[in-house]
Amino acid sequence: MRVVTIPRYFDEKGLDAVAAGLQPWPPEGKLLFDAHATRWASPYGFTAMLAAGQALRERGAETPRLRVPDDQAVSSYWAKAGFFHHAAEFFELHGKVPRRAPVGSSDVLLPVTPIRQSEDVHQVVGGIQESAGRILTSELHLEAQTSMRFSMSLSEACQNVVEHAGGPGWVAVHAFNWKERLNRRVVVIAVCDSGIGFRASLEPTQARHHGDRWGDKAALEDALFHSVSRFPQPGRGQGLAAIKRFILKLNGWLSIRSGTARVAILPAEDSGPPLQDALPFFPGAQVQIVIPSTEVLPT
Repeated sequence: MRVVTIPRYFDEKGLDAVAAGLQPWPPEGKLLFDAHATRWASPYGFTAMLAAGQALRERGAETPRLRVPDDQAVSSYWAKAGFFHHAAEFFELHGKVPRRAPVGSSDVLLPVTPIRQSEDVHQVVGGIQESAGRILTSELHLEAQTSMRFSMSLSEACQNVVEHAGGPGWVAVHAFNWKERLNRRVVVIAVCDSGIGFRASLEPTQARHHGDRWGDKAALEDALFHSVSRFPQPGRGQGLAAIKRFILKLNGWLSIRSGTARVAILPAEDSGPPLQDALPFFPGAQVQIVIPSTEVLPT
């Protein structure tokens, strides 16, 4: 049995280590996703693990095992966030799984929610629109009108799953103090899917323009920086452009990973690379939007 270690702190950086443990893709034989020592997972970590489980099922792999966190406070939060509720569909869960049911949408949390068709997008956005306003105004002290843009950003990211991925996806939204990365309170939106990815989506129309340069990196650059869409209609491809403008205005963070590449728009406080290539392959696409508070956390 191959063991894939879930990082102690599982966010978008930790996904690269998980992806490395799945090479060559698709992996053969029995897999154990070992989260026994994991202390924290972001919405990105939750949704990415579900995308991995879905992708393995689609490729006819044996049902992987998932060792749940030993720390009961951690596993309780994972249950509250709705992760175990969906993970049981793709993994054999091992360890003490809390009995608590996922919570409904609150001022600080939208639990993991599946997206399978266009109707899901409208339901997800409609379900959080009111709480989004409260999160952004009371938690991040942003202007109330920003809640509409927040919902638009979430809608665009979710719609991408339906229109481009060719497969199901998941969305989650959490508000929390992110001292390690930005030293601010943040709202994090994560949308991950197990679909075909940006390269395959854009390849029929864009590969010939790049020649030998074509790949995951070029596809992400086209989508984020040049508003390229696989759809020929005028005005398509503007969803990511709108999110990008929103993020730049708020000094926020947008990260998109697909296949073997990641492209990011980063806040001034973060010194990470805006573009990475030759990463371990991971199926589908993973989008993270981080909206920070204007106030630095007290020391």
